[in-house]
Amino acid sequence: MNQNERKTVARRMILLIAVACVIMGLYVMRLIFLQLVNGDDFKAKATNTTDYNFTVTAARGDIVDSAGRRIATTATSYNVVLNKLLMGDRDLDTMLQQIVELLRANGESWNDTLLIGQADAAGNYAFTDDDTSTSDQKQLADMKETLGLQQYATANDVMEMLVEKNDLQDFSPEWQRVLAGIHYEMDRQAFSNVNNFVMAENVSTLAVATIKEHSLQLPGVEIVETSARSYDQSDIIPAVLGRVGKITAEKWKVTDSNGQVTYPLREKGYNMNDVLGISGLESVYEDELRGKDGVETITRNSDGVIVDTKLTTVPEPGHTVQLTIDSNFQRAVDKALADNIDMINRVYNTGTMKAAAGAVVVLDVKDGSVLAASNYPSYDQNLYAANYSEYSSDPSLPLFNRALQGLYTPGSTFKPAVAVAALDSGLINQYSTVYCNGVYNYFKDYHPRCTRHGHSGNIDVVTAIKWSCNIFFYDVGRRLTSDVYDAYAYKLGLGQRTGVEVGEAVGRLTTKSDSNYTASLDVQAAIGQGNTVVSPIQLATYAATLANNGTRYRTHFVKAILDTNTGEVLSETKPEVMDVIEGTGNTFELVRQGMKQVPSTISGKISSYPVPIACKTGTPQRSETYAPGKHYLNAMMVAYLPADDPQIAIGISIEYGGYGARTGDLVVDIANAYFALKDGSLAQQAEAEKEAEQAQQEDQAQTTDPAQAAAGQTTGNAAAQPAQMTPAADTAAPETAAEGEAQPAVQDEQQPAADTEQNPDAIAPEN
Repeated sequence: MNQNERKTVARRMILLIAVACVIMGLYVMRLIFLQLVNGDDFKAKATNTTDYNFTVTAARGDIVDSAGRRIATTATSYNVVLNKLLMGDRDLDTMLQQIVELLRANGESWNDTLLIGQADAAGNYAFTDDDTSTSDQKQLADMKETLGLQQYATANDVMEMLVEKNDLQDFSPEWQRVLAGIHYEMDRQAFSNVNNFVMAENVSTLAVATIKEHSLQLPGVEIVETSARSYDQSDIIPAVLGRVGKITAEKWKVTDSNGQVTYPLREKGYNMNDVLGISGLESVYEDELRGKDGVETITRNSDGVIVDTKLTTVPEPGHTVQLTIDSNFQRAVDKALADNIDMINRVYNTGTMKAAAGAVVVLDVKDGSVLAASNYPSYDQNLYAANYSEYSSDPSLPLFNRALQGLYTPGSTFKPAVAVAALDSGLINQYSTVYCNGVYNYFKDYHPRCTRHGHSGNIDVVTAIKWSCNIFFYDVGRRLTSDVYDAYAYKLGLGQRTGVEVGEAVGRLTTKSDSNYTASLDVQAAIGQGNTVVSPIQLATYAATLANNGTRYRTHFVKAILDTNTGEVLSETKPEVMDVIEGTGNTFELVRQGMKQVPSTISGKISSYPVPIACKTGTPQRSETYAPGKHYLNAMMVAYLPADDPQIAIGISIEYGGYGARTGDLVVDIANAYFALKDGSLAQQAEAEKEAEQAQQEDQAQTTDPAQAAAGQTTGNAAAQPAQMTPAADTAAPETAAEGEAQPAVQDEQQPAADTEQNPDAIAPEN
C-alpha cells in the first residue's frame, strides 16, 4: 500500500470515527433528555399514573373578646366521607347499606335532604316540604328540573325517576327511599373520583370506632377529622355573632331575572358541602374567618393501585376576629338587665301584665366601640339548632335582636336633642324661659298637659331637662319645627345607621311629609312621641354624641383582625368621626347641666351614686291599651358617665317597663360593672363565680340520679325565660299615661303612687 492509499484509509477511518462519535453523542443527548430532563413525565407515562386532588378544609378563625378570651372557636369533629377513587369495584349500594346500618346502630343520622318521606302502607310517597318555606319550594323546583320532570310531578313521580336512575328496583321500598336520598345527596355534592362525598357529619367517637372496625369491608369509607364551629361562651351576644351553616342550594346556584345561572361561591373556591357564615359577624367577616384550604394529592397507577398520597398544599387557618366587647362585662350587663326587669315585675307590674323584654347597649364614648349589647330574653348559641322550634315559637322572641333591630318610641329621651337644636340654632339661650302652668294652650282644639312634677312657672332649658317639662318642649318644638330638630337629632345619631358591622334597623323621625302629619304632631314629636322610632343602639350612640359635645363616632363591634398563629394585629378599627355638631357657646354644657340633675329626681341608687351621671328618662306609650284611651308604657333611658369626663354611654329600653325612672338602678349596676372591669375586680369575680358554678355542678353530679339530672336540665338562657311573656289586656294599669298624650292618670291600688317613684315624665290629662 503506497503513501496515498494509506492517507486515504486514514482519512476514511477518521471520518468513520467522527461519524460514530456524532451518533454516540446524539444517543447520549437523547438519553439525557429522556432520563434527566423529562424523566418524571416519561416515568409517569410508563407507569400510566393519574393524580387526584382533594380539598383539605382549613380551620375557621376564632372570634375572641377584647381580652382575647375565645367566644367562637373550632372544635375537632369527625365526618364519614366516601372516596370513590378508593372504593375500587365494590358495589356502591351494598356498601351504603352497611354504612347506614352502622350509623343507625350508633344513633347517628346521615346527610339526606330529599324532601320526600317513607312510603305509606299503600306504597305511595308524599313531599315533606314546608309550604311557607321559600327555600323548600325552590329546592323542590330545582330537584324536579334536574330530574327532567314537570313542576306538577308528584312525589311518586320523583321517586320513580330516582329509583330508575340509580337502578334501585331490586331493593325494598324502605331501602329505595334511603338509597335514593343518599344518591340525591351525592348528585348535589357532585360525588366523583375528584370530589368526595360527606355522608355523615359530626359523628360520635363510638361511631368512629365502629366504622374503623369494619374498615376492611368498607374500602373508600374514611373517617375524616375536621373542625366544627363551637362557642366556648355561647351566651355572649349570640344574635350579633350570628351563625355558620352549610351552603344552601339558593346560595350555590343563583338564577338572575334573565334566567342566567351562575355559581358565585364555586367561583370563590367553595365546595358545595362547605360551611360558611350565614348571619351576623360570622357572615360579615367570612373572608377573614374562612382561611385557605389545602390540597391532598392521591396518585393512582393504571392498575388502580394507589402509589402515593401527599399533602401538596398545607391549609392555612382563618384569621382571628377580636371584638370590642369584654365577655365578663357583657355577662354583667346581661345580668343587670335581667335583674332590673325582675325588679320591675316584683315591685311595680304586680298584675298579670309583665315587663317581658328589653335591651341595653353600652358604648365607649371615646371611639364608639360597643362594650355590651344585651337582649332579654336571649338564647344559647350552642343550643340554637336543637332548640330552634322552642326559640322560634316563644312569644317573647328570644331570637330577636332588640338591641339593634328593636324600634321604640323614644319618649322624653328625645328632649335633649330638641334642646341642642334650640340652643345651637339661637332660638333660645340659657336665660330663655317658657311658662308652665300645666296646660299648653297654643292650639284651639288641642291642649296637652304637663304634670308639673317638681316645677311650675317660668322654666329655663336646664330645669326643663331636669324635670322633663312637657310644656317647655311643646313650645320650643313648635317654634323650631320638626324640620330643624329632626336635622339635629339625625346628626346626633337618631333615625339613621350607627355604622355597626351587622344589620341594624334604621328607624325614623317624625317629618312633615308623613301622611298623618298635623301641626300638633310637631309638638308631640318634640317630646319623643309622634311617628318617631329608634333602636337601643341608636340611643346609646346618641348619648355618646351628647357626651362628646356633638362629635359622633361610628359605632362598631370589631376591634381588630389578628393572625391566628402569631397573634399579630393585621388590621385595627380606628375611631371614625361620622358627624359633628360644632355647637355655639354653651349649647352642650347647658344640656349636660340638665341631664346631670335628672338623677336627683329619681328614687333609688342613682340619686346618691358617688360618680356624677348625666341621663334622661323616657316613658313613651305603646299602641296597646289596658282600658279605653289608656296605653301601656315602655321604660327608656339614655345616660353617660362620669358626667364631667364621660367614658361610657348607655341606651336602654324595657318593654312594658312603665316609667323610665325605673331603669335608674340598672344604670348604676352597669356603672359598677364598668368600674370593676377597669380595676380588674370584675375578672376576679367572674372567675370566682365560674369556680363556684363548677363546684356546684360536680356536687350535683355526685348526689343526683343521672336520669333526674337530665330531666332537670334547662334549655337556653335561664334568665331569658320569664314566666309571663304574652302582652294581654289587664285591669292592673300603669300608674299614669304616657307623656304628651291626653290621658287621665289612673292609680292602680296594687302599685305605689307616682310621687313615690318621683317620675318626671308623667303627664296630666288634656284640658
